Amino acid sequence: MDEPLAVALKFGFLAVLYLFLLWVARSASRELVRTDGAAPADAPAPAPPRRRSTPDLRSGVEPRLEVVAAMGHEPGTVFDVGEGATMGRADGSDITVDDPFASSAHARIFSRGDFMYIEDMGSTNGTYLNGRQLHTAERLKVADVVRIGDSEYRYQE
Repeated sequence: MDEPLAVALKFGFLAVLYLFLLWVARSASRELVRTDGAAPADAPAPAPPRRRSTPDLRSGVEPRLEVVAAMGHEPGTVFDVGEGATMGRADGSDITVDDPFASSAHARIFSRGDFMYIEDMGSTNGTYLNGRQLHTAERLKVADVVRIGDSEYRYQE
C-alpha cells in the first residue's frame, strides 16, 4: 500500500522540479533577450539625449536622485540625472543598483521637453514610482520615490 504512494510522491516531486527548472530557464532567457541592447518591438523609441552644458537655466532646475536606502550606497548620496541616466545591475549603468531584484538594464530617466521622466526597461520585477508599478513612462515630480527591489531613491530638483 505504501509503495504506490511513494511512487506517486516521487513523480510529483519530479514534476514540480521540472516546472521550476523550466521557469528558471524561461526567466533567464527573457533577461538575456532584454539585455542584448535591442529594444523590444513594442517599446517606444528612446528620446534623444538632451545636451545641456549647464543645468536648465530657464528654471534653475538640477534634477537628481537621492538615495533613501540602497545597498552599496550611503543614504543621502546624490546622483545627477539632468542629462538622463540608466539604472540597473550592469557595470555600464549610470546608477548601479546593487539589489538582487534589479535587472541589468532596469529603468531609465530621461528628459522630454522641460520635464524628467522615468520608465521601466522591461525589467523582470518592475520599477515602482510612489508605490505604483510603472507600465509607461511617467513624469517625475519633486519628492517622488523610485523603488527598484528593496532600493529606494527620492527625486529632487
